[in-house]
Amino acid sequence: MSLATIDTDFAPTRRLSAAPVAPVATPAPAAPAPQIRAVPNGTEARGFVLYVGIDEAKAAAAGTDLGRIVEALKRLTAEIAPSAETYAAVALAPEGAGGRDVDVVRLALQDPAAIAKHRHAGAVDEDEDRASGGVVVDISRKRLLLDNQTAALTYKEFELLQYLVLREGRTIERAELITSLWGSADDEVPNERTIDVHVRRLRAKLGRYEDIVRTVRGVGYRFDRHADVSIRHASAPSPDLF
Repeated sequence: MSLATIDTDFAPTRRLSAAPVAPVATPAPAAPAPQIRAVPNGTEARGFVLYVGIDEAKAAAAGTDLGRIVEALKRLTAEIAPSAETYAAVALAPEGAGGRDVDVVRLALQDPAAIAKHRHAGAVDEDEDRASGGVVVDISRKRLLLDNQTAALTYKEFELLQYLVLREGRTIERAELITSLWGSADDEVPNERTIDVHVRRLRAKLGRYEDIVRTVRGVGYRFDRHADVSIRHASAPSPDLF
């Protein structure tokens, strides 16, 4: 077996001047990884949410669209951490809502910090917040006012009323109410007959305004707005509407 050798006798030896040696640059220390905020005791970080504020018009002006941006971010996540699972949700807001895109996105997706900031900024004195009378369904504050008095609705009773209000004029079947308002995590999921009981209790608390929740025989229930009924919407859409 032969070995390749380097022939050093093929040319006369010449004295070469030493070339200047460039100094070896010392690599800069790596920047420390950004730290997440302190995690409270008894909890652990399981992921994160990145709010991206850009509407369809701005995306089109940049030569892309929201779907492509979402897919690019998902691919990047897969490259960095192949085992990570991703889920994208598009924030919907009423046309002409105004404000910074990212703020609208945070409110629409129910970011707790954004909601708290919004409520603080929009807080008003209770005396100035009184209605002249009638019914006020205050979706932004999750409350019902009857002739300037707060009605003592349970959480489920308000959710039931809100569900009907947000679908004003449309008859909602009992089965839809069960599916939408009672999830599998609830201790007791009602049947269609017990939905009638929930509606009856809600009407009892509505008092003389009980007919704003109408029964459509053989189908379900419908919210009918009267002249003495007003709705106070949140600045971002209710998440159960989309």
